[in-house]
Amino acid sequence: MKKVHILFHDAGGGHRNAAVALKAVIEQQQRPWQVELVQFQELTDRLDVLRRVTGIRIQEQYNKLLQNGWTLGAVYLLRVLQFTIRVFHGPLVKLLEKFWRAKPADLLISVIPHFNREIAESWTKLYLGRPFVTIITDLADFPPHFWIESIPEQYVIAGTERAVQQARALGHDDSHIFATSGMILRPDFYAADDTDPVAIRAELGLKPDLPTAIVLFGGHGSKVMYEITERLDAAKVPVQLILICGRNEELAAKLRAKQWSMPVNVIGFTKEVHRLMRAADFLIGKPGPGSIAEAMVRQLPVLIECNAWTLPQERYNAEWVVEKEVGIVLNSFREVVSGVEQMLDAGRLAKFKKNVAELKNRAVFEIPEILSKLLGKTPTANGGRSQNERSGDSVCTAS
Repeated sequence: MKKVHILFHDAGGGHRNAAVALKAVIEQQQRPWQVELVQFQELTDRLDVLRRVTGIRIQEQYNKLLQNGWTLGAVYLLRVLQFTIRVFHGPLVKLLEKFWRAKPADLLISVIPHFNREIAESWTKLYLGRPFVTIITDLADFPPHFWIESIPEQYVIAGTERAVQQARALGHDDSHIFATSGMILRPDFYAADDTDPVAIRAELGLKPDLPTAIVLFGGHGSKVMYEITERLDAAKVPVQLILICGRNEELAAKLRAKQWSMPVNVIGFTKEVHRLMRAADFLIGKPGPGSIAEAMVRQLPVLIECNAWTLPQERYNAEWVVEKEVGIVLNSFREVVSGVEQMLDAGRLAKFKKNVAELKNRAVFEIPEILSKLLGKTPTANGGRSQNERSGDSVCTAS
């Protein structure tokens, strides 16, 4: 049986979601593979400088920044992180190499950015010829050294033409680039559901015939959700809100404590987002690739913002929304009242919904077939020897 490792981390929820989704579909398709999810942060904790100094993991700090909207200047923080990774390149490669030696596999998949050079080097030093695949979980790369590296050992799976072009620009040929029809999503977003949206609204204590927005800012919510609700409530916009706060219990409590004149339903962490989206007419949220992709599959136009506070790797997502005409991009959610009023224009909303319906993202079901082709070219994990073992040569670690 072929062995497959999927490497993920918890900085933002999309990476774990992608890993879990892919594993679930592989199992549903009954592929003859043994799939193991590998938590990158736990694997590399010994080199997490931030945790050693502050007691906080990098992923926890990242999620805290998102939760509080402290993202201005994120480009500079990103470059500092990438510089730190390069400083620790050698030790990180050795640490990963030790893990791969103890846990061999036929194929390694990364659904995380920043570390793909180190991952590729550690993997190919031991298992030259066994594929290393990076699945980009953003709509595009944010070079340099974000998702795609200019190294021949990396296979790239990309969900947009922009990402495909970026891979080519970094020297990858078509045999190392695989285009899918969109972003990888959990399979439950594709589950057939003929539940009446009015019934779900009634279940949530909402009005049956009032336009409904689902407000979603990732698994940790965002304080801007309260500001959005306040502005819409004060302006008496004819809309009602489903507010998904995720694990942000403080935000959920604050939203529940206030008496709103508009109908709202506040929800904490839930695995039923796909079902709740059925009760909505559109989504209000950050321009994250996951939430946009989920909305598209669930046939919802989006209302997002893009400005200096937007994470640099998510800015292209706003361009994509405008290009595909599937929603509205605001400069700031201070303009949310105007944005929602535009979204509620019947003709405009119908046009957005038509364009959304034309998108057919089946990436999570397409990727296992790509992996199958790559696995067909490799020996089993228990057979063959590593590059080091075959050549007998020592390999220097780059620093």
